[in-house]
Amino acid sequence: MQELVDGIGGWVWGPVTIALLVGTGLYLTIRLRFIQLFRMWLSLKIASGADAEQQKEGDLSQFGALTLALSAAIGNGNIAGVATAIALGGPGAVLWMWVTALVGMATVYASTTLALAFRHHDPERGYVGGPMYYIELGLGPRWKPMAKMFAFCAILAAFGTGNMVEANSVADTLEFSLRDIIGYTATDNSVFSVKLAIGLVYAGLVWLVIVGGVKRIGLVVSRLVPLMFLVYVGSALVVLVINADAVPRAFALIVSDAFSGTAAVGGFTGASVMAAIQFGVARGVFSNEAGLGTTPMAMAAARTAEPVRAGLVAMNGPLFDTLIVCTITALVIITTGVWQTGVSGSELTTMAFNSAVPDLGKLAVTVSLLFFSFSSVLGWSYYGDRGTGYLFGEAAILKYRRLFCLLLPIGAVMKLELIWGLCDIANGLMAIPNLIAILLLSPLVVRMTRRYFGMT
Repeated sequence: MQELVDGIGGWVWGPVTIALLVGTGLYLTIRLRFIQLFRMWLSLKIASGADAEQQKEGDLSQFGALTLALSAAIGNGNIAGVATAIALGGPGAVLWMWVTALVGMATVYASTTLALAFRHHDPERGYVGGPMYYIELGLGPRWKPMAKMFAFCAILAAFGTGNMVEANSVADTLEFSLRDIIGYTATDNSVFSVKLAIGLVYAGLVWLVIVGGVKRIGLVVSRLVPLMFLVYVGSALVVLVINADAVPRAFALIVSDAFSGTAAVGGFTGASVMAAIQFGVARGVFSNEAGLGTTPMAMAAARTAEPVRAGLVAMNGPLFDTLIVCTITALVIITTGVWQTGVSGSELTTMAFNSAVPDLGKLAVTVSLLFFSFSSVLGWSYYGDRGTGYLFGEAAILKYRRLFCLLLPIGAVMKLELIWGLCDIANGLMAIPNLIAILLLSPLVVRMTRRYFGMT
């Protein structure tokens, strides 16, 4: 079964899907006249509230909606995903993560603009929107099966990527830390009991937030996301200051290896240019979720009457997630030299921090993982909430939330290799219909953009 799932996942996330993701972003970048570069300052002003509009229709502020999107995007992928990309593709993979983020900003802009253009107000659920709505309403009723497929895959991904996987990561991390602190004997029963207790507490905390709906989730993440950003980035900057002389060489290595590949050295087995591209693009997409269609669901709740404004705010997602957080992680790993050890995942990132600041580095990564995981669970719970409301109506949402929290302690104690594979498939099956819809509706996005900016 595992081999079958892995095979399907490899096909779903093969060259065609990756080319569609990057190609869509590049096409939109050209059609929109490099909007992510020339309108970046305006997008930051709107997100900060410095350019507030008078008409306000929605459930969350522009900043609140953006932090909701970032809460799901900034997760373990920023710690483990970057490390995996470098471990398998070499330092050059980082440059291709940058490329993916840069063109992905145009994709996020277009999808969010469409989400606001086709959102509607539900008396019970508030303002709702996202790919399922612009697929059905923008492309017409005959496309509704594709909209339903997107919503169904969003629910599956929420249960997997945004729930069981995150709970498992938190339980593993905390159980190992508690073993050091308390000093209990790590038998199968004791490890299971501790992880189950962690999962139950985790589920209770999540329930207290998500039972209040989008407004409570938005309130929590609007405070949590900036805090976790400061904790992680601040800790990483300490490491980079300690290794300041190695930072220029790290940038040079990223650029050179992106086009020449990386030779085998130490425990690193070497990587070709194609490996750098493959792992850089794949990890970049998983990091910032550009093209998956998740950000538009969050931004549809923004208080704004102008779709283009919401699209501009949403562009900041890949900027903060990949171009800042992932870049800083990559520089920590490369400047400390641990990328040559053959270690991968979050263990590699922890090793990098700890090599520069012993003990405190490990603590910084552990705390950051907990912050990232909790915020990611909250964000993904909302995406599954939107998918459930679209497919089954308001009556099913409370049942969905209960099941979502019930799965957290289960995920904390399970082996999740199969779940990981199913999550990859669900994410890919979200991206494909979303990208098709964006491409077909791109003329509308271009017209709205030109009208807003008075362009000819």
